[in-house]
Amino acid sequence: MHIVTISSEVAPFSKTGGLGDVAGALPVAYEKAGHQSTVITPLYRQVRESAGRVGLKLEDAGEGILRVPMNDGEEVAGLVKGRLPGSDVTVYFLENDYFFDRSGLYVDPKTGEDYRDNSERFIFLSRGAVAAYMQLGLEADVLHSHDWQAGLVPAYHKHLYAEEFAGVISVFTVHNIAFPGIFARWDMRFTGLPHELFNWHQLEFFGNLCLLKAGLVNADGITTVSKQYAREIQTEAFGMKMEGIIRERSDDLRGIVNGVDYAVWNPETDEMIPANFSAEDPGGKSLCKAELQKRFALPVEDETPLVGMIGRLVHQKGYDLVLEQLEGIMKSGLQMVLLGEGDPQLRKKLARAAGKYPEKFAVKVDFDEKTAHLIEAGADMFLMPSRYEPCGLNQLFSMKYGTVPLVSDTGGLADTVKGYANHGEKATGFVFKPDSAKDMVEALNKALNVYNKNSDMWRRMMQNGMREDWSWDRSASEYLDFFREKLQMVP
Repeated sequence: MHIVTISSEVAPFSKTGGLGDVAGALPVAYEKAGHQSTVITPLYRQVRESAGRVGLKLEDAGEGILRVPMNDGEEVAGLVKGRLPGSDVTVYFLENDYFFDRSGLYVDPKTGEDYRDNSERFIFLSRGAVAAYMQLGLEADVLHSHDWQAGLVPAYHKHLYAEEFAGVISVFTVHNIAFPGIFARWDMRFTGLPHELFNWHQLEFFGNLCLLKAGLVNADGITTVSKQYAREIQTEAFGMKMEGIIRERSDDLRGIVNGVDYAVWNPETDEMIPANFSAEDPGGKSLCKAELQKRFALPVEDETPLVGMIGRLVHQKGYDLVLEQLEGIMKSGLQMVLLGEGDPQLRKKLARAAGKYPEKFAVKVDFDEKTAHLIEAGADMFLMPSRYEPCGLNQLFSMKYGTVPLVSDTGGLADTVKGYANHGEKATGFVFKPDSAKDMVEALNKALNVYNKNSDMWRRMMQNGMREDWSWDRSASEYLDFFREKLQMVP
């Protein structure tokens, strides 16, 4: 197969979150599995600035001016090409400085607000990617577009270029339905699509234009980032008022858990941690724990269980549940460290809590990759009390590093962690009810009991997690099976 990936961010060139990781890793895994793989993405300022650091050599694609129909006229773009590191995957960058030469990808860093013309910018991405596909003569089997920023690709595939895309399927991946790409109804004029499509069956969403909905209703196949999340977004609680649409498309929906780049996240080779270790030889983990305690100015006590947390300080992540129960937790004979940035009010509350328990609870309101690696390597447990989590990656990192995850029973957390209560000796962690401080504390107490009183079981849980395979090769294999299934249905 030839798979063309269309995404608004592609790591390591541009990234704000997990979307960039997925769009940068899957194409390489497709190629590794013997398929042709091509990527189309914007040429942001961030791409130019990161080029030297990530070994990206940008060169003109030799296609001249790309003309992109928009708003009863046209916009123009250049086509610049490069390669994903460590692969032969060609990346075509859409060059339009008016839309993409900015200090942020979606948000103005100075104001913290979304760019006002985001609808036009990413309509241009979808229409421009289709125009680039035509001009380059790519002849793909699969157009794989990601999230609302590329949500119009399936609509163009189905309604404007059905003849040109004969035999080609469109697959649309939802990474987080909480970000639906909703814009004013009059932005429909930028799309170039027939105005008749602005109806409740297609692009209209409560009187507005919804780019994520465009992908959901028009793609031949839909994926999201875990099996549990695929079920959850069909419910009123998680569907963001699109649950009815998704239920209608349930036969075309597949949940596939994201992967981990084990070239980066591997305790046997990780250069960001003070000592390497493995499931067979875990000795270096205690050295990492001591360094982590020093880094957060906690007493260096190897026998004291150490709980790590990493994540954005937002309501979704459930850190307020930890604060609600912190007094009791601090009496449990453990230490806790948290790394993250986000909501100012939550930051203040966490800082006060750290001041109240200076030898047990430490917070770093920031994010840096090296400290994140140290927490994964040095902690004994990793707590993720998320109210919802489409996929989650830290639980996968934790298992690889022998750090037993404690997670809420939602989304990808439920799909990837085998809870002690149900799996016994095959367990990889502990699972508790979402949005329940009481259940979270009960799970933490159960974990502490095993840690303190059953070292053989604890070691087995560590090793179980370290031997799990959550690589991108596994994810890509599931995507490829899904593509094959959908291609068999093409007339």
